[in-house]
Amino acid sequence: MADSLLQASRQRPGKAMTAAARAAGRAAVALLLCALLAPGGAYVLDDSDGLGREFDGVGAISGGGATSRLLVNYPEPYRSQILDYLFKPNFGASLHILKVEIGGDGQTTDGTEPSHMHYALDENYFRGYEWWLMKEAKKRNPNITLMGLPWSFPGWLGHGFNWPYENLQLTAYYVINWIVGAKHYHDLDIDYIGIWNERSFNINYIKVLRQMLDYQGLQRVKIIASDNLWEPISAFMLLDSELLKAIDVIGAHYPGTYTVKDAKLTRKKLWSSEDFSTFNNDVGAGCWGRILNQNYINGNMTSTIAWNLVASYYEQLPYGRSGLMTAQEPWSGHYVVESPIWVSAHTTQFTQPGWYYLKTVGHLEKGGSYVALTDGLGNLTIIIETMSHTHSKCIRPLLPYFNVSHQFATFVLKGSFSKIPELQVWYTKLGKSSERFLFKQLDSLWLLDSNGSFTLELQEDELVTLTTLTSGSKGSYPLPPKSQPFPPIYKDDFNVDYPFFSEAPNFADQTGVFEYFMNTEDPGEHRFTLRQVLNQRPITWAADAPNTISVIGDYKWSNMRITCDVYIETPENGGVFIAGRVNKGGIWIRSARGVFFWIFANGTYRVTGDLAGWIIYALGKAEVTAQEWYTLTLTINGDFSSGMLNGKPLWTNVHVNFPKNGWAAIGTHSFEFAQFDNFHVEAHPDMHRAP
Repeated sequence: MADSLLQASRQRPGKAMTAAARAAGRAAVALLLCALLAPGGAYVLDDSDGLGREFDGVGAISGGGATSRLLVNYPEPYRSQILDYLFKPNFGASLHILKVEIGGDGQTTDGTEPSHMHYALDENYFRGYEWWLMKEAKKRNPNITLMGLPWSFPGWLGHGFNWPYENLQLTAYYVINWIVGAKHYHDLDIDYIGIWNERSFNINYIKVLRQMLDYQGLQRVKIIASDNLWEPISAFMLLDSELLKAIDVIGAHYPGTYTVKDAKLTRKKLWSSEDFSTFNNDVGAGCWGRILNQNYINGNMTSTIAWNLVASYYEQLPYGRSGLMTAQEPWSGHYVVESPIWVSAHTTQFTQPGWYYLKTVGHLEKGGSYVALTDGLGNLTIIIETMSHTHSKCIRPLLPYFNVSHQFATFVLKGSFSKIPELQVWYTKLGKSSERFLFKQLDSLWLLDSNGSFTLELQEDELVTLTTLTSGSKGSYPLPPKSQPFPPIYKDDFNVDYPFFSEAPNFADQTGVFEYFMNTEDPGEHRFTLRQVLNQRPITWAADAPNTISVIGDYKWSNMRITCDVYIETPENGGVFIAGRVNKGGIWIRSARGVFFWIFANGTYRVTGDLAGWIIYALGKAEVTAQEWYTLTLTINGDFSSGMLNGKPLWTNVHVNFPKNGWAAIGTHSFEFAQFDNFHVEAHPDMHRAP
């Protein structure tokens, strides 16, 4: 459609062209002749022989992990605007499905998310932000499908093992508590529950989970498994009738648009339950547009769910900007509605779960694909994509080469669609800015007297939706504030009596969980603090560090002064740190380098160049014990650093030549209780002044 959108047999008076064609001022008659004379494929869209599979929707994932961490800190009206672009029907992405992580206290890609049960006798259904996010999604779209999936689990479920299947009933009880808590405390109905993200499934656990769900009156909650590969879950289901009955949906991750024979033989719904995971520029948008069509055409997948919903985490963490849109600056209010939002809209705004694919879907002769869906009530939506190989590579799996070229495609509507008088047209062109259009509405196609036939001229990297629905719209708000770096001077005294969220703004937990805490026995300066609340290593999904750590700030910071009051709760073996220039996080947190200033309950201090403590710059005695408050100050300036304890120098001029920049951080020596207060960081190019 680089030049025109055409009806091969009869054009409505006036021109149905792209903006580029209008600018060129080309005559509709000449373009029509080109279409009539040009060779091309013909594609019949017909429901006479019945329909294909039921469509289950397009969705996205918050979690796996902490991918929405910064979103909750956005000021209004920007936070609500972001949520509208994601969830509001007929506005932006208009998502049908929201899948969230069931927080398990472990590192799950870009951070940790808190569990509703840190300990066996602990229950709290207000931790984290996924409850809030699900409610905001439901507020905008009451019909949105909600899914929950564990990545990690709290350590007590493992009874000393890094394994959630030690006690099947106990793990099922833990998961069901989350489902029941969602309803009881937030009036949220969870529709689907998963097993263990991209890790081993246990056949008996799946059966126990189904039995316990039914016993609790949760028959409506469906099980999806195994959120990994098509096999071996599909083969086991074919061999085990009870397992086959227990599982409602087979969910595979990054399937490359293909499924396997065994999965089809189960006759279960097949979903790409995690996909995309690609940098959200136009190549990422091309990836998303291609797989939304071809996951069904090639693999019979009736739902595709993107990781992740919104890139609302520090960009230098793993897989930065791999969300459908970007919102990583709550301090400025800046966000970006990226092109994958509008690629999503081509499908989501003109379909709904419960619609059906036509059997007549497939690939275009010269590259690209088309799908068509109907509600069975006369409405029809056709989505055509011509994404090129170069501009639609997803992060995984490897994409075999294919070619897309200029072509004319004739579509013929038959069956109940043959009398459709008019189709609305929405158009996207990815690539060069001079040719780029995102979700632009064009003139409608008038099909009267055309025998239900029309021809499109298609170039590569285009996306076209033709639909009987007239409700689509490209929502917009005034431009958000301009992008700004993290404030170079930042303070938090954590004095929040009734926090709306359990975590302090902008702190991104990378191992452990840091929560607002009230010392009921301390009426003084440290009544309200930030506390690391895990005393046991979780059942991990990634390689969590043996220490706990939460990062904050601007990754580009080099020279900085960090001050924080700290309180070691564990006698003898306890320890805490403050740090600067921390250069890694997420799944790479174990190997983080930086400048770490530690004090220990045994009366010692240490300065290390890494979180693991292998690179020791300095060590010695310090007047420190447990259950007393101390003020630590770390100054990093150029290639030298120094530290103070309660305002007095403890070590000076320690040489630190790597890394050159990174985040500030706080943390503990092990999984232990500890408190932090009056955090203050100043980051300046020149720190040659008195503290």
